[in-house]
Amino acid sequence: MSVPPRLSPLLQQFDFARVRLTDRLRGPVVDSGNGTDIEVGPLTDDEYFWEPVPACWSVRRRTNGPGARATGLAGAGDWGRDSAPFPHPFPPPFTTIAWRLSHLTELLTLRADHTAGSHTLTRDDFRSSGDAAGAVGALDAAATAWREALTSVDDRALDTVGYSTYPHGSDPDDPFLETVWWVNQELLHHGAEIALLRDLYRSLGARAGQMPIDPSMRSRSRSA
Repeated sequence: MSVPPRLSPLLQQFDFARVRLTDRLRGPVVDSGNGTDIEVGPLTDDEYFWEPVPACWSVRRRTNGPGARATGLAGAGDWGRDSAPFPHPFPPPFTTIAWRLSHLTELLTLRADHTAGSHTLTRDDFRSSGDAAGAVGALDAAATAWREALTSVDDRALDTVGYSTYPHGSDPDDPFLETVWWVNQELLHHGAEIALLRDLYRSLGARAGQMPIDPSMRSRSRSA
């Protein structure tokens, strides 16, 4: 199926943001934005779980329970993402790379399902990754599924309200083109946040081990 002309620029933007983020997480280089390759190593488990400030929200072993101000660990499986029902804590907790990657992967996975899949998946079905490599691989798979969902739609679907039945947002009340735009801005802004956290971790260098990282997260990541 050919890509509808109105969807084409948004699909190109999605592809650009996806490549920038996955290259930033995997390396060996990432485009600086002007065509210059910048060397970057793969995301490590220590970076994945790094808490640059106290009381971060993160991804944790379910047996250890949620972090500060969280009331539960979202999802299925051995690992879950810190969460709380509405109204959420204010000011919002600072979130780790692990939390942000889990959030991005979940929204891509579920929206792909609610656009071109079974239309049944919820947050209770999603499994967060307990290590960096697994999280990056899961993000890539989720991005592929969402892109395949996008390329399956025709022009009329873009104006269809509720074409995506994703239950954790406004999708059922929005034309699908607005949902596509929203997913792009989620990928762009969370991708930028993750890149900044990688820069901060690298810049701290040897001091990173002296920052307020939950020591139990470090040991858990190695045993995953």
